[in-house]
Amino acid sequence: MNAIVQKLNISWSCIPTWRTASFNTLWCLLGCSIGDLGTIFYFQVTGIDWPVFNIMLLAIINGILTSILLETIILARQMPFNLALKTAAGMSLISMVAMEAAMNLVDVAITGGAKLTLFVVPIMLLAGFLAPLPYNYWRLKALGKSCH
Repeated sequence: MNAIVQKLNISWSCIPTWRTASFNTLWCLLGCSIGDLGTIFYFQVTGIDWPVFNIMLLAIINGILTSILLETIILARQMPFNLALKTAAGMSLISMVAMEAAMNLVDVAITGGAKLTLFVVPIMLLAGFLAPLPYNYWRLKALGKSCH
């Protein structure tokens, strides 16, 4: 029990850790937003009549997959492809799901559905960045693990 309390009791004022966590979160946001926004855009342009929940669920799945793909490509420059894929798939799923959920909840809250507008996209990206950032900081500070 004491070890758990120690891992929860960290300093939240470490600027270098915030910088690293922010940088890592931005890479994750890039990968996630490609699949997420691409999926929503596809349904918006084609006019396929799917329930909003289904579109958002597919957008979340695609966002996670594109994030893993992007990270695999980046890591494959530094290590064998199989290891790069394993490393990318083993990254923090909690962070990616939080990011995706925040982005999609903002979209639905502002537009009332799965719709991309010039107004909503920056807010979605901001929410997607901020939602997992404290978790990514904690994971880096307490566990020494990075999502990237």
